[in-house]
Amino acid sequence: MDYLHTSLTKRKKPNLSILQIINMSMGFLGIQMAFGLQNGNASRILANFGADVHELSWFWLVAPVTGLIVQPIIGHMGDNTWSPLGRRKPYFLIGAVLCAIGLVMLPNAASATQVMAANVLLMAVIFLAMMDASINVAMEPFRALVGDMLPKHQATIGFSVQTILIGIGAVVGSDLPSWLTKMGISNEAPKGFVADNVIYAFYIGAVVLILSILYTIFTTKEYSPEEFASFEGGKPVVKNESKLSDIFRDFKNAPSQMKKLGIVQFFSWFALFTMWVFTTNALATHHFGLFPDDTHSVEFNKAGDLTGSLFGSYNFYAIIFAFALTPIAKFIGKKQTHALALTCGGLGLISMYFIKDTDSLWISMVGLGFAWASILAMPYAMLIDFIPQKKMGVYMGIFNFFIVMPQIINGVFGGLVVKSVFDEKAIGYIIIGGICMIVGAILTMIFIKEQHESPQEIEEEIQQVHF
Repeated sequence: MDYLHTSLTKRKKPNLSILQIINMSMGFLGIQMAFGLQNGNASRILANFGADVHELSWFWLVAPVTGLIVQPIIGHMGDNTWSPLGRRKPYFLIGAVLCAIGLVMLPNAASATQVMAANVLLMAVIFLAMMDASINVAMEPFRALVGDMLPKHQATIGFSVQTILIGIGAVVGSDLPSWLTKMGISNEAPKGFVADNVIYAFYIGAVVLILSILYTIFTTKEYSPEEFASFEGGKPVVKNESKLSDIFRDFKNAPSQMKKLGIVQFFSWFALFTMWVFTTNALATHHFGLFPDDTHSVEFNKAGDLTGSLFGSYNFYAIIFAFALTPIAKFIGKKQTHALALTCGGLGLISMYFIKDTDSLWISMVGLGFAWASILAMPYAMLIDFIPQKKMGVYMGIFNFFIVMPQIINGVFGGLVVKSVFDEKAIGYIIIGGICMIVGAILTMIFIKEQHESPQEIEEEIQQVHF
């Protein structure tokens, strides 16, 4: 069934103001705050509920596995959704509500277990999986929304704004429990339960998530089928009887540049997962001189606290670099910017071996902040040059394959490598992560081709930045 006739004339997507771009991306702040709370506290919560240390890395696989399954499906469904609420916004709302429920229930799994007479660890894992799946439901449409709403020459600005909001959400989510402790809320709890500061932080995260998503829903109007048709030269928008199995056909037919960008993403995210999982062990054994099994000492807890502080630092630096991405990309090009950022990130990881003074490790985080800002923006800004408008959602979801697969592979085998090759001292594996980022930089320069913008488009985007 045709949604409209073919008499429309082709027109360009209008430029959006910075305020409009912020409005359409605000929900990412809440999503990343939820991620920050999860990443900083999930292992702690699961340990409180009885998980052994060697099991924790397996629980880390919940996020990439759910992302592998959920994001392409949601992208496909979004591409074929035309509702009164919009094309992407229904999925924002559904994902936010379910994730908020998971945020409330995860730290309260012990109480839920008493009511439902279930295994507490099993309940916690169920709530964690619910959070991960729901975050992916809400997250994927935000990436596609940038491709839907912005002209291609504004893509770098769009994804840079998302990166800024991601950084703010990550910093707040990571530090919120410690902030609440300083306000007098207890960070201790009886065995088998979660401390109040963590519980209240998750409550706050749930509220912020819902409010930020609603803000985007109420302040952003998506284009109608008729408007999308006019951007495609008056071609009719046809409601296809699409099937989920079409995802496999779309993957097979994906543009070659998307696949090459995916290879770059593989090495980038392999390095990131290495950092997230193994930094605490690396600091404890290399900087604090502890044995790998000395996980209950005061010094080990200091290493854990330092890890959280360093992770907050690179997210903070990413916010700063996000402001600079567009001017740098205009000066040297998108792919050169991304290659430079990955090189800095790789050197940052490698430098952790040589910087023995823990007070100076912020230097390593500067490079990682640059890399993180670029990883969240530049691949997507380059990607939308090569994918068709009508497949924006599903290809954004498929692109996620190249993010989750390195995490799954690393999660399965990384611990074995650290144990068998590095004698359970992870600093050597951190160096491998740094090398992977540098390999990603080299592949960016070799593989990726840029579509060059006209001088008029460049001038419009520069003016948009200053606005």
